[in-house]
Amino acid sequence: MPPRSNRVFWSGFALSAAAAILFSTKAIWVKLAFVQTKIDPVSLLALRMLFALPFYLLVAVWQNKKSSPLSTKDLLGILLMGCAGYYLSSLFDFIGLQYISAGLERLILFLYPSLAVLINTLLFKTKLYRHQIWALVLTYCGIGLAYWGEWQSVQEDAGFFWGSFMVFCCAITYSFYLVGSGHWIPKAGSLRYTAYAMLAATLGIFVHYGISQPTLPQVMENKIWQYGILLALLATVLPSFLMSMGMKRIGSNNTSIITSIGPVSTILQAHFFLGESITLSQIAGTVLVLMGVAVMGRSPAASGKSLVG
Repeated sequence: MPPRSNRVFWSGFALSAAAAILFSTKAIWVKLAFVQTKIDPVSLLALRMLFALPFYLLVAVWQNKKSSPLSTKDLLGILLMGCAGYYLSSLFDFIGLQYISAGLERLILFLYPSLAVLINTLLFKTKLYRHQIWALVLTYCGIGLAYWGEWQSVQEDAGFFWGSFMVFCCAITYSFYLVGSGHWIPKAGSLRYTAYAMLAATLGIFVHYGISQPTLPQVMENKIWQYGILLALLATVLPSFLMSMGMKRIGSNNTSIITSIGPVSTILQAHFFLGESITLSQIAGTVLVLMGVAVMGRSPAASGKSLVG
């Protein structure tokens, strides 16, 4: 029987990896929705959160009954993380997906682990282990290589760079959510933290939608509802809880690195479901990403020590 620290690490590893793969389906559903319907990013985002809302409400009520009250400071911090991590980042992401491919979106978005590790190190004095540094180097060399190859194959128009910039903004805001998760999950619990944060994000999205588009004319088509449900359940609710549970076990630094398998998953899905080509640079970048994840996983005992708190 393996030591408990090893079991905890590998369960966290599996939960985080599953969350990354499910989260990576988001870009596929969004691109399909844009191609097959005329829905705009804000409407699609609002529909996504509409279907996710009941799940987060139920979990919030359940967790509130069985958990001790949070301080006002902690509650406000969690709500702020929800707005930054899922309202702003999702908005930036959906806008960016109008202009760039699903594979490229996921590659740019996965700049966030390095940002999260840097924020953790500077603000919360979390120790950065040597194997984590090597994992980051391998992972981001791979992502950079794949991004360079895609950039060479597209026309250098304003839409491409604007979409890239929007997804980069998504990476920045999401990195703050990831760091905040590592700070507040030990205090609130993974389920309650996720539910509260997502409720805050949902409120922000609904307010934005109500101000920008007070009517619902284009979300009544059957395909739109179907994509809203898929986005809510498979790409939002389930992976958000899986990632929080994984982060509780292995810490936000490790989770951020493990979820680097997301670009690999998205590139493959985009090829099979959207017809996006897979280039040699993407393949080479994918290999480096997988090597980075392998380096991350070769020392579970050390990795487990980086748990926040």
